[in-house]
Amino acid sequence: MASSKWQRFQDYFLQYDDIGFSLDISRMRFRANFLEEMAPRVEVAFRAMQALEGGALSNPDENRMVGHYWLRAPELAPNEQIEQQILETNARIKQFAADVHSGKIRPTKGETFRHVLLIGIGGSTLGPQFVCDALGSADAPLKLHFLDNTDPDGFDRVFAQFGTALAATLVVVISKSGGTKETRNGMVETEARFKAAGLDFRMHAVAVTGIDSELDRHAHKNGWLARFPMFDWIGGRTSVMSAVGLLPAALQGLDIDEFLEGAAAMDRQTRRPEVRRNAAILLALMWHYAGNGRGEKDMVILPYKDRLMLFSRYLQQLVMESLGKERDLDGNLVHQGIAVYGNKGSTDQHAYVQQLRDGVPNFFATFIEVQKDRATERFEVEEGVTSGDYLQGFLRGTRTALDQNDRESITISIAAVNAFTVGALIALYERAVGFYGALVHINAYHQPGVEAGKKAATEILALQRRLKQQLPARPGRSAEELAATVGADAEDVYHVLRHLAANDVAIGWASGSLPGRDKFFRT
Repeated sequence: MASSKWQRFQDYFLQYDDIGFSLDISRMRFRANFLEEMAPRVEVAFRAMQALEGGALSNPDENRMVGHYWLRAPELAPNEQIEQQILETNARIKQFAADVHSGKIRPTKGETFRHVLLIGIGGSTLGPQFVCDALGSADAPLKLHFLDNTDPDGFDRVFAQFGTALAATLVVVISKSGGTKETRNGMVETEARFKAAGLDFRMHAVAVTGIDSELDRHAHKNGWLARFPMFDWIGGRTSVMSAVGLLPAALQGLDIDEFLEGAAAMDRQTRRPEVRRNAAILLALMWHYAGNGRGEKDMVILPYKDRLMLFSRYLQQLVMESLGKERDLDGNLVHQGIAVYGNKGSTDQHAYVQQLRDGVPNFFATFIEVQKDRATERFEVEEGVTSGDYLQGFLRGTRTALDQNDRESITISIAAVNAFTVGALIALYERAVGFYGALVHINAYHQPGVEAGKKAATEILALQRRLKQQLPARPGRSAEELAATVGADAEDVYHVLRHLAANDVAIGWASGSLPGRDKFFRT
């Protein structure tokens, strides 16, 4: 007699043979009529997605369309101008990469470029990092490096990797607005490094940015090698299939056509308004079920493949920036969102799986399985058993162990890690995020909280400038005294001055028994 779990598996197992993909939601313990109960909300989600793909103004904060789906199907763009922009940009990317590989485009000194330094932050680097780590190889024509923060020690560590190879390095600066300070800082420091090395930076520099942005104007004025557009209807977290991700992928020699086709194939499957045949809406429904539509449980991503190690980091931005919203579409206070974390299997079985099985049940897991173990010849670590067999055993064993302790999980399987399937995975989660946003009645395509943080950071830097002007000589003044002088919060003043004292030899600090008794002065 077949077990009830076997029957449930067959009832809730979805497979796309054309993609080499399957989804198993049978270990999520939703009630039998849950999918039917959600039908009215699902209908709303399907209509919202259809409107978005049709060119609706889905980002009202910026009065913009949201068109990342058109990047892999330009023929679906709402007008011919956008379609041609996509096609022309992709053709230029391919030609530019081919010219770099052939040596037609070459550095100031030397025969060919051997390295790429990508400068960006957030969606401008998370997507390229994930894709290039997942698909890259040791024999790639160029080695990829990243400046993805405004950490000066991080800059130093990356530049130390180059040595004399800086002369063979192509620099790609990515910023939609061109005014993102972290990216601007990395660019300024990089320009200084090239100048110090006697290299003509403009012959090494490429911009990926919005048309007529601050960066676009800077690159044009200084005669950079090339400029590629970031369209205003693309958000950073969904930009990996624009020039943001396609340019570094092409420079690494990856098949960007297959990458786009994998995404397009998943889009075709998940555009269907049939719940049980639509993997993206099923994912969104499982997220809704697990967290009661309130994000009450975390999403743990467990890919059992080293090449997918950065997938959870990529999904953190895609999911959390999209769904982490204070208010719904009607302006009601809702505090929505789903926390995302993860690493890779089976490494995590020696890390936090202990808590997943026996600790606080505040999560649901998503296992990601890759059927193909390796591209090279099969090797047995013991009679009849390979390392890949062990990896599969650990995935299935961990899934069973969680289920035995009433911990829920989803399992996604792909045939192999290649450009096609990685494109399909990204497209799946992009659409699932959009569907979930509609299910809980929020806007998944703006990010007001990020802008609030940028504004606060700008105010801190303005405070720092005022404090430097007001600092006295010894014996100095306390943070509270200086705060009264400049009209600021004493704690903010204290932390700014501590930072300055640690990094600027012109600023001194005398420690007291309490922070309020510390004195700051100009040396």
